[in-house]
Amino acid sequence: MIRRDPVSTPAGADGSARLIRTLTLTVFLQWMGATAIVPMLPVYIRRLGGSDALAGVVMAAFFAAGVLFQYPIGRITDRVGRRPVLVAGLAVYGAASLMFLAPIVPSAAIALRSLQGIGAGAAAVASLAMISGSVAAERRGRAFASIFGGEIAGMAVGPLVGSLLGVHYMWAIFLGSGIISFAACIPALRIAESGHIAEERVEAAARRAGGSAAPLSRIAFNRSMVGALVAGSALGLANGVYDICWTLLLVSRGASGWEIGLSWTLFAVPFVIAAKPSGWLADHMDRRVLVVAGIGLSATLCASYPFVHSVPALIVLAAFEALGFAAALPAGQSMLTQGSEPAQVGRVQGLFATCQTASTAVAAAAAGAAFALATWLPFVTAASTVVLSLAVIVAIWRSVPGKVQPAGHAGAAVHATTSRPSLVQSPIPEPVGVSWDVQ
Repeated sequence: MIRRDPVSTPAGADGSARLIRTLTLTVFLQWMGATAIVPMLPVYIRRLGGSDALAGVVMAAFFAAGVLFQYPIGRITDRVGRRPVLVAGLAVYGAASLMFLAPIVPSAAIALRSLQGIGAGAAAVASLAMISGSVAAERRGRAFASIFGGEIAGMAVGPLVGSLLGVHYMWAIFLGSGIISFAACIPALRIAESGHIAEERVEAAARRAGGSAAPLSRIAFNRSMVGALVAGSALGLANGVYDICWTLLLVSRGASGWEIGLSWTLFAVPFVIAAKPSGWLADHMDRRVLVVAGIGLSATLCASYPFVHSVPALIVLAAFEALGFAAALPAGQSMLTQGSEPAQVGRVQGLFATCQTASTAVAAAAAGAAFALATWLPFVTAASTVVLSLAVIVAIWRSVPGKVQPAGHAGAAVHATTSRPSLVQSPIPEPVGVSWDVQ
């Protein structure tokens, strides 16, 4: 007998809506607390007696942990379930935040920030996997948009609060971040996976108890998934450059502190506003066009920023760029997960997160040195690389259906090659039998 929790995810729009609302609240709380730490953390490391180089290592540890652990976390998610991993990730992040309150040496911050990266990565992978495995394909774009909107809304509020409190009240920021992360467990605990997935978990647990646990099924990569992984890497590349160089660029243009903070906030606000319509578009039009257009807009603006000398103009352009991210992310996630078995989506999301985080880490590591050589160098280099990625995406997706294929029609769409819409018209069908496996 499967016990039904107060918030369940049965088939149908009502169950999906409850799941989406609960997950959106969860990720909003988690990212609000998580990002409140970021603005003052390098200054805090200095206060502990650490060098600027150590502060950079501490900041990078968050991304490094994500690269190393997000795919293994995806495997755990597919084996034990999404809700346990989501709650565990929130708890790990909260515990690591509270540990900052103890008297620590500067180097200990590396381990604590790594734990935060593991916790945040686990929560992100589990929440996206829950959407992928429980929401019908034709509603998935709107679901992903809601999750990303909650995440960005939290990122808009958190740094603002952290900046207002300042380094003198870092203890309050760490305390608040830990409490908020644990508070996010409350809505997460009310989530139950859909009936058929829960039943599979019970059966798998029984087999493990009897010593006959079967290995996880292998992931067969397809064109839709591979193109989405490339898109995630492209978005991560742009994010890495902005994490390091955006503030430096604004400072070089004479921006004040409040203008820098406003620029980050104004990036978040259009994204949150556009999340719902962008999700609807992902469910109703060619998702390939949304991804390519959204990332293309980002690449164009990224290349132009170093040649704009007006601070207000830079802030307005950054806010406009948010619309490109808002269009690309839900559509890319929808392309990533269509056709994936529910029992595999944890690993699929782990791969996507690993690609995106690794790209962000590489870009962030190189961007600072490139900016020191020439202001334009990191922006133009990243934009050029993203444009090359777009060419690869177009080639990969040329024979993939761009519009959402409902579950009942997915198999037919694979074989009906003559009716496929295409970014580049081609009579060559998608090679269904050509794939490679990862377990």
